[in-house]
Amino acid sequence: MTVLAQTRFETATILRNGEQLLLNILLPIAALVVLAEVPLAGREPLGIELAFPSALALAWASTAFSSQAIAVAFDRRWGVLRMLATTPLGGRGLFAGKLGAITIVALIQTLVLFVIGLFLGLSFNAGVLLPGLAFLVLGLAGFLGIGLLIGGTMKPEAVLAVANLLWIVMAGLGGLLVPLDDYPSIWGAIIAYTPPGALGEGLRNVSTGEGYAIHLLVLAGWAVGGGLLAASRFRWDSK
Repeated sequence: MTVLAQTRFETATILRNGEQLLLNILLPIAALVVLAEVPLAGREPLGIELAFPSALALAWASTAFSSQAIAVAFDRRWGVLRMLATTPLGGRGLFAGKLGAITIVALIQTLVLFVIGLFLGLSFNAGVLLPGLAFLVLGLAGFLGIGLLIGGTMKPEAVLAVANLLWIVMAGLGGLLVPLDDYPSIWGAIIAYTPPGALGEGLRNVSTGEGYAIHLLVLAGWAVGGGLLAASRFRWDSK
């Protein structure tokens, strides 16, 4: 099986899964509307210019991390990965195929959120495309590596609980949705060096024209480190 064929298979699997569509598209849409328009906890709405990158960060993290961790865990149990291990695809091919698939899905998410954002008053700035693409690739790679590490080493039931719990923590306390300045200073400084903090704050800084290089470096470190750790610990079956 080639990487291209694996990419097509993984993409179709994600798009056919109703639960994943809810997590990966509908919830980010809801987050976009709420963050842009609804006052929360006594504060004014973020506004569309900050709500859009926050919703993007949530969508991309959901696709690359929680969905993939859960899918891999159950594929291990059902013997799907054990079968793939006997093909020329190998571990690198599996990672590449999954990265290609979640990139396609992430681009679809971006388009959907962008169209909705336009109706909410979002302005288009071509200057954000290149740094946005860099955050897309590095963010997805970093979250995928962590997702494969969890999904490839733990039992499916544990992965289901851990992945969903971490998703909630990342969304609420990890900087995906809320600017780091809204957290206590110590906590904000810590989560700036985590994947959700770097992705969320980095995308918001791209939108507002602030510095984002450090966030790209953090995501690059997680992408390399997470990928290497996942490759060294990954098990092709759950036995």
